[in-house]
Amino acid sequence: MYEAFFGLSSKPFQLNPDPKFYYSSKPHRRARSYLVYGVMRGEGFIVITGEVGAGKTTIVRDLLDSLENGSVVAAHMVSTQIGAEDALKLVCAAFGVPVRGGKADMLMALEAYFITQVTQGKRCLLIVDEAQNLHPQAVEELRMLSNFQFGDQALLQTFLVGQPEFRDILQSPHMLQLRQRVTARCHLGPLDEEDTRAYVEHRLKCAGATDKPTFDDDVFPALHRYTGGIPRRINTLADRLLLQGYLSETTHLTLSALNEVEAEIEAENAVVVPAAPRDEPSRWGDLPKPASAGREALDTDNLDLGELDIDEEVVSAVNDQIARASAEQISARLLRLERSVLRQERISLEILAALKKILAASRKGRASTPDAPQA
Repeated sequence: MYEAFFGLSSKPFQLNPDPKFYYSSKPHRRARSYLVYGVMRGEGFIVITGEVGAGKTTIVRDLLDSLENGSVVAAHMVSTQIGAEDALKLVCAAFGVPVRGGKADMLMALEAYFITQVTQGKRCLLIVDEAQNLHPQAVEELRMLSNFQFGDQALLQTFLVGQPEFRDILQSPHMLQLRQRVTARCHLGPLDEEDTRAYVEHRLKCAGATDKPTFDDDVFPALHRYTGGIPRRINTLADRLLLQGYLSETTHLTLSALNEVEAEIEAENAVVVPAAPRDEPSRWGDLPKPASAGREALDTDNLDLGELDIDEEVVSAVNDQIARASAEQISARLLRLERSVLRQERISLEILAALKKILAASRKGRASTPDAPQA
């Protein structure tokens, strides 16, 4: 929606991994070095872990794109809680190997396929995403596939891509044999504040940005603080910030605009706990109220506040602060509602203008079409 306004050729902060936008940050460079080392060995397992949205899939795709064209046959598989035989079926489907018969038939078909690729000068690489969901029996089947050899050459190499808890899973006793097959492992950490700014500027440049948008210097420290340096979170917040600039018709983005966008996202993601119906009795209603140890419980229902020795100036000051805070909250909420209504109005006007253009073009096309000759 905002690409033309900022002079962009594509959407810079899309959530789907795209190697074209790969940014080589310090954590990514280190992780990539480990991956290159593992790939050069051409055997065993390579383990890649990182937070959700840290860029694990992007770095794997960038690595595959950098390999010699056609030398690697890569298959991608997203793991779920499945058993051993179903895991083999997914591997077959990922490589395009027809599934016939039971487990033994699938193993022979996969081995034959891998040997065929090796004789053609190719290597087979299996990428297992969400590896933390692997069932122990499925892990064992993947380990057994790594035993396939043609002469002294391994027929299959596997990337295990997972979230941080997969590191703990690997340390469990039943993962001992798999750990012995791991040739390289790396953990993809978050971006620091400097890389966060460079990451945003890099993606904008890849999307065709020249002299806009522009940012206040204090936008980037706040962006890093809000997102924790996780690329996918940065994409989400930066995308909304550009949309805010477009709707406000400004190419310069400020800290106040970022704070407003962050508040909106936080409000959208807030969990609303439904209140219990008034006529429904509380499940703890029959229990007595607890009393403090060593003294009687305070009867707050019959408490005479007039007996309390409280300075009236203190009470007045507290009341003023509560009233002022309530007024500020109401004002801020009304301001957000007003801006949301203005956004919706602008979007509706743009849609209406586009529909008018389509209708005018349709009428023009009908008018330019000659009538069919009558018999």
